[in-house]
Amino acid sequence: MELKSLPTEIVLNHPQTNLGQRYLDWNPQPGAYLDVDGQIYTVLERRHRYCLKAGRYQLHQILLYVQKVETPVERTLWDGRWVMGDVTCFYNARSEVLRCAVNPAGPCDRCPHYRPCKSP
Repeated sequence: MELKSLPTEIVLNHPQTNLGQRYLDWNPQPGAYLDVDGQIYTVLERRHRYCLKAGRYQLHQILLYVQKVETPVERTLWDGRWVMGDVTCFYNARSEVLRCAVNPAGPCDRCPHYRPCKSP
């Protein structure tokens, strides 16, 4: 069975919601962006489901756990990759999936916990 023909179930991580099943023509890995019905999501985790056929396990389905991408203003290019939030803040996680430790839901502008860091 060719990988392109496998069903891929897409699950929103928080709140956990099933976004449906798609047949994708590419292999999205964690950190990749995925467009589902006009909404952009970041792939957090990829899992495989296998089934036993003729005495052998075969890849049967792919599960993608995703997170909704925030507005483009909330992303910053840092060290060659896109990270969430304002990298000039001390509390910024410098991560593609988590904004910061004290205000993970954001937004960064007007955050009462903002503390400038010495070097972004």
